[in-house]
Amino acid sequence: MTHAPDGDGPPQAPRLPRLARRLVVAAYVLLAMAVTLDLATNPEWTLSPVLATAPVLASIGTRRARVPMLAGLSAMGLVPLLALFDPGVPVSVHMTSGFTVLAITCVSTANVVLVATRERQLLQSRSVAEAAQRTLLRPPPERIGPLRTAVRYLAAAAEARVGGDLYEALATPFGTRLLIGDVRGKGLAAIETAADVLGTFREAAQVEPDLAVVARRLDAAVVRRRPGEEFVTAALVGVPASGGPAELVNCGHLPPLLWRAGTVTEVETPVPQPPLALLGMVGDAYRGRPFPFEPGDLLLLYTDGVTEARDRAGRFYPLAERLARMPEAAPPVLLDRIVADLLAYAGGELCDDAALLAVCRER
Repeated sequence: MTHAPDGDGPPQAPRLPRLARRLVVAAYVLLAMAVTLDLATNPEWTLSPVLATAPVLASIGTRRARVPMLAGLSAMGLVPLLALFDPGVPVSVHMTSGFTVLAITCVSTANVVLVATRERQLLQSRSVAEAAQRTLLRPPPERIGPLRTAVRYLAAAAEARVGGDLYEALATPFGTRLLIGDVRGKGLAAIETAADVLGTFREAAQVEPDLAVVARRLDAAVVRRRPGEEFVTAALVGVPASGGPAELVNCGHLPPLLWRAGTVTEVETPVPQPPLALLGMVGDAYRGRPFPFEPGDLLLLYTDGVTEARDRAGRFYPLAERLARMPEAAPPVLLDRIVADLLAYAGGELCDDAALLAVCRER
């Protein structure tokens, strides 16, 4: 939505809202009427000071420095013309008008340059963060043992900074292990934290038989980064390859949804457990909770960018309710339906990044 300033690939300015466009057009009309009135009426008074609004109006909605500059120069050209039509007005008044137009032209042009430069820097920072995010968030295999998996990641609106949502699905000696999480904060710092969590999970999930121990190691990894300054909500799920119940360790995250024969239920944790990095503050330990995950069931893990999406009336997206209405489908097809429904509900864009990880146990 933005681009660089003049001389270095100037960016396209954001499209003005309809009301703003109407107000700007009205201001131009009033400016033209003022100049016409000045030329046609009493030569002993002048409206030439109003010409100083021309470069300001021209700078609205543009990222090209030459636009307010040319508008200001054109207004400067009208000052002596009005002076000729208003001989009864002191020359000092016209000179003041000219200097005012010149000063405001310089200010308006400088403002456009500064805004365009800042937008270019923000765009470059976001591009770096998105590249790092894509490197970290590798898509899981379509099949892991008896499971079929799919993931979808939705970036927020262009004005929002990159978030710290993370996910992973791994085949391990202890079965398939899943992770979804959300780092508090945004930008490169959040992605660095996500990288630490993912790196620790990828190593610990392969060597720790107890999923709760994996969660404790993730907690310690976040604590080492910035003690007391960051935390990560996360949900860890273990699915044994030999069958039987799955296991959930929920570290302050949204509860996964279990779809079974058209009925959707939340996989709750009886005792709330703190996010990663906050375990030491409550002096507790993470505990796993077994839950039935049978052939034909589908488990959906997600971040709050999904459930906090709002419609025009400000209502949150009812994920569980919408999921229950959707027909049975393979994980990739089901996630495509959810994404399309979510975007339609939110008006085409989200305010926060959103991740969805679906896992189906085959019959």
